[in-house]
Amino acid sequence: MTPEKNLSINHGGLTRRKFIYNVTTAVGAGAVLTMPILSKAANFVQPDQTYTVKQIMDLFIKEVPGGALSSTVDTLKAGSPDTQVTGIVTTMFATIDVIRKAIKLGANFIIAHEPTFYNHTDDTSWMQNDDVYQYKADLLKQHNIAVWRNHDYIHRMKPDGVTKGVLDQLEWQQYADQDVPNILTMPSTTLRELVTHVKTKLHTGTLRYIGDMEETVRRVLFMPGAAGGQRQIEAIGKVKPNVVFCGEIQEWETAEYVRDARAKGDNLSLIILGHIASEEPGSEFMLNWLKEKAPGIKATHVPSGNSMSLF
Repeated sequence: MTPEKNLSINHGGLTRRKFIYNVTTAVGAGAVLTMPILSKAANFVQPDQTYTVKQIMDLFIKEVPGGALSSTVDTLKAGSPDTQVTGIVTTMFATIDVIRKAIKLGANFIIAHEPTFYNHTDDTSWMQNDDVYQYKADLLKQHNIAVWRNHDYIHRMKPDGVTKGVLDQLEWQQYADQDVPNILTMPSTTLRELVTHVKTKLHTGTLRYIGDMEETVRRVLFMPGAAGGQRQIEAIGKVKPNVVFCGEIQEWETAEYVRDARAKGDNLSLIILGHIASEEPGSEFMLNWLKEKAPGIKATHVPSGNSMSLF
């Protein structure tokens, strides 16, 4: 098996739980993160060029190492691949509110990172009599809007498009390991200062944590999305970070491991950002990619926002 040369948290594959996160292999590899993803030399299309939905999809997939996947969740969830694109919205979730905003923008193509119909594969066979599903599906059909999930492919970019988007928004690229951009070496700071910076840059109102806010931290492990407890715990054991930033957890897995590690005496903290906050900048990455590769198409990032409120 050829060693992976870049460890961003790669979710590509059959299911969210099956992606491979092998820190040991990645640390020993030689890929360099410093090559810019968006090259001005690649801006070769004419501003007035038009595209179909499929042409935009193919344009992105062509740049992903390994190309098209034989099995992936990155399929059209609504609409036709032959639809002429009038505008594109990038987002985490193609919510009804996002769809309505796309309609107002005159956009008929939504590129979402996560499922549209409430399960990983967007299987709707069990929802045919569900009023919410029917309303959403009809809204998309009435306005001839195509929805493509770009999850596996954007995570297979080198570097991972979601990780790059987050690090750009945090202004942390200079601290990222060149071979393993999810591992960062920060200037010595307190956990409080680090968390305050993250909350400000990622626009998160409140987050959950385990740790001492006055502890000094330097080594950071960033695991966006839902990597799963075993992957998170294995990565902690290999990387030995002072703090782990993650999207979400099973509370009876990683949180309990970190609690015990602290009781043992380890300088280890856990910051739970929430899935959306940890990956939304990936949709900003997608927006910037579109502006570079398809400048003739009006593209807009519409944040889906958090589905839950705080009391």
